[in-house]
Amino acid sequence: MCGRYILTTPGEVLAELFELDEKPPLEPRYNIAPTQEVAIVRARPESGRELAIVHWGLVPFWAKEKAIGNRLINARAESLAAKPAFRESFKKRRCLIPADGFYEWQHVGAAKQPWLLRLRGGAPFVFAGLWSRWDDPETRTPLDSCTIVTTEANALVRPLHDRMPVILPREAWSSWLDPARHDPAGLSALLRPLEPDAMEAVRVSRHVNNPANEDAECIEPLPA
Repeated sequence: MCGRYILTTPGEVLAELFELDEKPPLEPRYNIAPTQEVAIVRARPESGRELAIVHWGLVPFWAKEKAIGNRLINARAESLAAKPAFRESFKKRRCLIPADGFYEWQHVGAAKQPWLLRLRGGAPFVFAGLWSRWDDPETRTPLDSCTIVTTEANALVRPLHDRMPVILPREAWSSWLDPARHDPAGLSALLRPLEPDAMEAVRVSRHVNNPANEDAECIEPLPA
């Protein structure tokens, strides 16, 4: 599961990291929530990569209405090749979703305590993602949307949730984006839980529980 995440890395750093032609004008985001606009990196039709801003919640090309995306913010790695909502995107429209961390919640009595999960040292990383293009039947305007691929939780995340987003190592980025790759077994082999030793969990303020709160207080560590 991944229902909230952060991206605060400056655009110039992302441009270098993903070998983009232009620096994306991104503002720091501390509490990205489903149905909002998010940044993805995808292969360009001609060559290279591009950063695009899309809707979080995948709307399949065959959907009758946009609202279906509200239920498709995550896609289980185990069923990408079979599930109709994701099958076409798994074949042709894979993407990277940049992030600096994601949130999960621990139930403490009746309360929900948030934790920020990130790489040790705080470096940016990417979720494996899928994207889709849907034409609104009423307005005839195209909508690009995405979903985050999830897998079973590693030992660090498991006390908080049984699923976690797929964090792709850098050496897998090109393979995942390659539009010429159509081998489900080979692509699925990339979708593994990240080693827990590469990550850390930080207990943060319940300020983040409200998706309307979008500031640096969301990631402030609580005293031990």
